[in-house]
Amino acid sequence: MKSIQRLSVYALIAAGIIQSSCKKAYLQQPALGALSSAAVTTPAGIDGLLIGAYSALDGQAGNNNVTGSSNLAFGGGNPWESAPSNWIYGSVAGGDAHKGSNGTDQPAINSIATFTVDASNGFLNTKWRADYEGITRANNVLKAVNNVTGLTDAAKANIVGQARFLRGHYYFDLKKMFSNVPYVDETTTNFVQPNNVDIWPKIEADFQFAYDNLPGTQSQVGRVNKWAAGAYLAKTLLYEKKYTDADKRFTEVIGGGTNSAGTAYGLVDNYEDNFSAATKNNKETVFAIQQAANDGTNTISEANNGDMLNYPYNSPFRCCGFFQPTMDLANSFRTDATGLPYLDDYNSHPLLTDMGVPSANAFTPDAGNVDPRLDWTVGRRGIPYLDWGNHPGQGWIREQSSAGPYSPKKNVYYQATQSKYSDQHSWAPGTANVVNVIRFADVLLMAAEVKAQINDLATALTYVNRVRARAANPASLIYTYVDANSPMGGYTTTPAAKYVVSQYPGGYFSSQALALKAIYFERKIELGMEGHRFFDISRWGIAQQALAAYFTFDGKFISDVAGASFTTGKNEYYPIPQAQIDLETIGGKSMLTQNKGY
Repeated sequence: MKSIQRLSVYALIAAGIIQSSCKKAYLQQPALGALSSAAVTTPAGIDGLLIGAYSALDGQAGNNNVTGSSNLAFGGGNPWESAPSNWIYGSVAGGDAHKGSNGTDQPAINSIATFTVDASNGFLNTKWRADYEGITRANNVLKAVNNVTGLTDAAKANIVGQARFLRGHYYFDLKKMFSNVPYVDETTTNFVQPNNVDIWPKIEADFQFAYDNLPGTQSQVGRVNKWAAGAYLAKTLLYEKKYTDADKRFTEVIGGGTNSAGTAYGLVDNYEDNFSAATKNNKETVFAIQQAANDGTNTISEANNGDMLNYPYNSPFRCCGFFQPTMDLANSFRTDATGLPYLDDYNSHPLLTDMGVPSANAFTPDAGNVDPRLDWTVGRRGIPYLDWGNHPGQGWIREQSSAGPYSPKKNVYYQATQSKYSDQHSWAPGTANVVNVIRFADVLLMAAEVKAQINDLATALTYVNRVRARAANPASLIYTYVDANSPMGGYTTTPAAKYVVSQYPGGYFSSQALALKAIYFERKIELGMEGHRFFDISRWGIAQQALAAYFTFDGKFISDVAGASFTTGKNEYYPIPQAQIDLETIGGKSMLTQNKGY
């Protein structure tokens, strides 16, 4: 089943005008002019607007600089500033990754990583604008759908459900970043709104409607369905700390949920299949943002250009050396003799690295026990880098002293399928890999968290062990690279490292505190480099503790976070962009209130 193709729609419904659109997968010309609202009062027309709301998921819809050039006309930011993966705001800020490259490249990220960011940082304004563009497009669908003729009640409910899901997603993204954000919907006429009203109930209502009204399957696998809405609703309830309500929804999704193609949710056998374009939209996919390489536009604007910087430097990928995993994250994959993680003192069992060791010099990788998810998450010297051969170490790192020895891996395409799934139409590569917003392992770990919060520790343990059991599957191991002429296609049947990972023994969750500690840690290693970490540690109230451990350990070796600190009660959220405060100023007073501490 084909995934939904993304659409470039400049959907401005103001004074009753809607601009026309260009479906990049099918048409090879840009939008040619304005259409009256009558043009979308057909089923095909409203579906075009809906696809436009999906198109904004890539974070580039309100961005005039979608190719990543230096021309920032009309205030557009660079694609990475509003990447839907949240690699900057979720992973770099959360301690998963260093900014990467060198110390002076993209300096606006430095202040985000060290929590010295203020409201003038333009990256925050780009992100804000991108999400509100998506909200605007979803609202445009909801505003226009009642005038469409020829729709059955079921078809209309499906369209409205999808639009409300998308609006809920964009608002959720804003809420978890900024907390205090203004709310506008399809009925709003005065767009100068305050940000002093809690919007969680609105987000919850959108996902509840979608859950109640969307079908279980869709005609295209990239469209959201009932079960994706149920998972996002449960996630919203979790963030609201409505644990009993969240538990009910998670239980329904885990017990009966399917992806939009109708395949029952489950964990794929191979952990890495979640991060390959050849195996995307599988049974673990709950909600993913679709990407497409080589779409005929001669740009990478459809090919995850928000992550275009995040490939090893001076390598087959050409550019650019950003998003380098931290030592703190890598050390978290160390396991003890029984295959369990070091929950409290993982940095006391650090991995051997090649910091300061030139690629021309000999180096032997760490020989101790590690969780195999390490080597699907972190590119490290002497270990196969997907199917590109062994990572050479310093030769692929632009500046170890400011960014560390590691390379990102989950966003990278494979050598064997690069002609199909990579996109080389820009100065940095693109890829057809999806952006996973929610996958089933994430659902299991959120559900485990809820079970622990309501003291069902046995079920919490079962959910966590499902995730750990998959990690131990031999299909998820990395095997030793020999050479491309090997009968094994370059690999032996010998694991590339000493992979030892096991499930927690029965009764291990002897208290709520221990269960939550283990669940929090499991999310760190299962979802590492996927944009979740900062938002998790912030909502758990452990950001200061977690980041202090990272700053202390990595700061001994790597200069970018040396001396950094997190301020509790302030840094859990980003400042409201000053540009938005200025835009909503009337008579010298803005309708937007700045977040505490900024």
